[in-house]
Amino acid sequence: MKISAFLMNASFTPSIRQLRAFVAVYQSRRLGTAAQRLFVTQSAVSMLLRQLEDGLDTRLFDRTTRSLQPTAAATDMLPTAERILRDVDALAGGFRDLATLERGRVAVAITPTLAGFLLPEVVRRFGESHPGVRVVVDDCAPDQFVARVLGEHVDFGLGTPERPGADIETEPLLRDHLAFVCRRDHPLAGRRSIRWTDLAGHPVITSRGGYGVRQTVDVTAARAGVALEVAGEVSFLSTALWMTASGLGPSVMPSAFARARGDGDLAVIPLSAPRVSRDISVVTRRGRSLSAASRSFIEMLRAELG
Repeated sequence: MKISAFLMNASFTPSIRQLRAFVAVYQSRRLGTAAQRLFVTQSAVSMLLRQLEDGLDTRLFDRTTRSLQPTAAATDMLPTAERILRDVDALAGGFRDLATLERGRVAVAITPTLAGFLLPEVVRRFGESHPGVRVVVDDCAPDQFVARVLGEHVDFGLGTPERPGADIETEPLLRDHLAFVCRRDHPLAGRRSIRWTDLAGHPVITSRGGYGVRQTVDVTAARAGVALEVAGEVSFLSTALWMTASGLGPSVMPSAFARARGDGDLAVIPLSAPRVSRDISVVTRRGRSLSAASRSFIEMLRAELG
């Protein structure tokens, strides 16, 4: 009877330990040698072999005084058993590689603005530490950010969800706040802080309507009783920053991005009354566990941010 016929018996499924015992005995022809190879007792190998024969309802070895001789059924069974064990060992090895970061993938959703100052150094360091792990950066627009996480196109996101919702979880990574960014020759450049009402009469550059931080900017200005004069609208804050640096007008944006540029010609002044926090968070789909590689990447990013 062929092994394929044995395995069609739904009442019995050979265990991995039984298959290992069978292959070891087949190769060595001796219980003692098989036991040494498997790091178990000889009686344990004998019991596993007996269980396998009973479950398959066929004899696999003929016992002699000095050795075990495989039957025709055992010879037919050997290639399948060896293939199963190879697959199991490969699977176990794959899991070990993933757990020890020998291989794997980290996919992160992030806007180009944040990616420009959060990721370059950590991606470089992570690649040097774990060359077998591929880092995939899904640079997306702010209004696509949460959808990329919920759709499981990525393992996690880095950013500030405008409408978090019940389906995602956020873990703060960096505490930030909105700031007024201007050239050093601007009338407000010398102040230590600027009230929202001080923006009256000063045209500013910020995100376009319904995009990025724009909703927060509009709501906060309205509550402070000031009508902002928006001189320029952009999709990405990196554009607003170079426009400000080029003398096209001050901008309103999260301070962390502006400070990361390290431009000594620009003043980054906190906006107050009210002060508006903008946490940059690790964003995951609720109930989803992160891989070892993703957790390691996030830990390295936290260390990089100090």
